Amino acid sequence: MSPVANTNTPLRTDFYLFLLYTISFICSAFGGVTATLMSSYLPVVLLDLKIGAESLEVVSAVINSVYLFGMLTGGLLLGFVSDRLGRKPALIISTLLIGLFTMLTSFAEGWQILAVFRFLSGAGVGGVLVSSTILIAEEWPERSRNIMLGILSITIPVGIFAAGFITYTIESWRTGFLVGILPLLLAGLTQVAILESHQWKKSEPQKNSETRTSIFNSDILYDLVIGCVIYGSMLIGLWAIFLWLPTWVQTMVQNSDGQKERGLSMILFAIGGLLGGFISGWVANRVGIKRSLIVCFAAVFAFSFMLFKLNHALNLFSYFNMAGIAVFFGMSQGILNVYIPELFPTAIRSSATGFCFNVGRIFTAAAVFFVGWLVNTLGGYGNTLFIFSFIFLIGLIATLFAREKNRLNQTDYGVH
Repeated sequence: MSPVANTNTPLRTDFYLFLLYTISFICSAFGGVTATLMSSYLPVVLLDLKIGAESLEVVSAVINSVYLFGMLTGGLLLGFVSDRLGRKPALIISTLLIGLFTMLTSFAEGWQILAVFRFLSGAGVGGVLVSSTILIAEEWPERSRNIMLGILSITIPVGIFAAGFITYTIESWRTGFLVGILPLLLAGLTQVAILESHQWKKSEPQKNSETRTSIFNSDILYDLVIGCVIYGSMLIGLWAIFLWLPTWVQTMVQNSDGQKERGLSMILFAIGGLLGGFISGWVANRVGIKRSLIVCFAAVFAFSFMLFKLNHALNLFSYFNMAGIAVFFGMSQGILNVYIPELFPTAIRSSATGFCFNVGRIFTAAAVFFVGWLVNTLGGYGNTLFIFSFIFLIGLIATLFAREKNRLNQTDYGVH
């Protein structure tokens, strides 16, 4: 294969770039599988673990929340690891956590140990989303970087689709979670096949300066706050909707046990997210980052209103609304994959990106737990989830104050 020219990184062959992208893509996709399997199987998991009706909502909320706290912890800690030890070690550790603790979930005999495994697998997912994005952002040729980062964002919908397919075809949740064996093998392949990011290696000597490695440096603090609000707003609303959507679907089903409907809802979310993420790079290049994000926030809010306030039974209109939410959510994730890393210089890029990607999970985990508590008070899942969708309007307002900046090739702060 011929080498690919890139003024920002050393010469990488077409084959190596393809291998790098494929491995990064699959690692991240397993994050989507891990995230979704528990949501899809949750009703039968709780039944199998003999959780009584009086504890059902509390235990469900705990299991979902600790997973998000795990993503928060992994995203922050492994982002720091990525800046200190390298992008490659962070990607390997993240993938190992996903595989090992997804597989061990199959053997859980109580909800407490299940929650521990969910926390640790979530840590891997939080880490892999940061490390894979940063690795591609720093290694991919500039001329097509936005497109490829946008496509990378569809890894979660791909994982959702895979998890929906697993749920649809495999009745036993314990068998379904054995898919964790595959990321363990993938981590080994990453070790032997992937090189360290050249940009990280170039910036490494500057890591001895505490001032230069602080993500709270005054030069980037504004961008850090705006990035956190924008990413966190979409995260809080969508995770509240996404994690409780199968349960909402279950309450809307008539004359069925709900398994196929839950699986179908996950598949639709995946297809919509795939489409949105796939086109996000082209949309960002054509329309601009800020305008694209404003459209995404407005559209997700509108579709949430239609889904949870105008649907009184599960029908084609319901599935259309689910797909609409997924398309614009997927588009927002692709655009943010491009935007967030560009805000920060190389020496702190993973830490700062991890902070933006994950600090919102503190509120997301609390929000998801709060959803279960509010259901009875607000008269059902539909009303509760619609209330949470107002967070999208906060993200829209924050986007109006965001500024477009590209520090992707900057190794230090330069000016203060």
